[in-house]
Amino acid sequence: MNKYTLADFESEFPDDNVCLEWILSHRYPNGVHCPICDKVTKHHKVAKRPCYECDNCGHQVYPTAGTIFHKSTTPLKVWFQVIYRMASTRCGISAKQIERETGVTYKTAWRMFKQVRILLSENFWYLTGEVEVDETYIGGKRSGKRGRGAEGKTKVVGAVQRKGSVTTAIVPDVKRSTLTPFIEKNVSRKSILYTDEFQSYDHLTKLGYNHFRIQHGIGQYVRGSIHTNNIEGFWSLMKRGISGVYHAVSPKYLQYYIDEYAFRYNHRRDEIPMFKLFLNRIQA
Repeated sequence: MNKYTLADFESEFPDDNVCLEWILSHRYPNGVHCPICDKVTKHHKVAKRPCYECDNCGHQVYPTAGTIFHKSTTPLKVWFQVIYRMASTRCGISAKQIERETGVTYKTAWRMFKQVRILLSENFWYLTGEVEVDETYIGGKRSGKRGRGAEGKTKVVGAVQRKGSVTTAIVPDVKRSTLTPFIEKNVSRKSILYTDEFQSYDHLTKLGYNHFRIQHGIGQYVRGSIHTNNIEGFWSLMKRGISGVYHAVSPKYLQYYIDEYAFRYNHRRDEIPMFKLFLNRIQA
């Protein structure tokens, strides 16, 4: 991935007008089609307003309409700065830090984060080849039982294609009847499927999957190509970020946070800088 530095960001987006111009170009790459003139026409920026006006008829276009910036009183430069900071870290950044860096209120920073995270959801991955499946448990009480059966924790299931993408979902439980639809929806039956020995995965061979298992219960974590290290590595990165940066996340919003980590993971090898990948998804 090409490196995009803070100096690059400040040079490319020095003020609100430049940010607005970028949004216009992003949304209308072939020029703005005026509905009154019924053709692509030249438009000029209206002074002191976030809109552009047709040079022929005066019809106005608001580039931020239909985006996460619509009707927001927060300056566009701050929005772009927040997106840059979110995209430039592997473990995430807190709303409190954005409050300190930009001067917006904590409530505003949190709302901006939420709007951006919603745009990062990707539910179109269909995994093939070698695929690892595992579930994990997030939040709840710190004391007491950990892992499967831990009280008050949110259950999350995930699948990762080796050298490929990850997909996740919050689930009400980790029963066979719950995990099977997730696997069937997201993993090709032509895949080589790797899991641990959890009993909810007992039937996958009968469903037609070429299924191999690693026995964590006896201290076995790698046996040749049989392991779940990739999905466990993703869980580890995500949990470190949530506990280290956010400390705690409500189950109501947890999927948005997971989607943010999954987006970074899925696009880690893209040539386009992560900031631009985030920015390209601004349209709601």
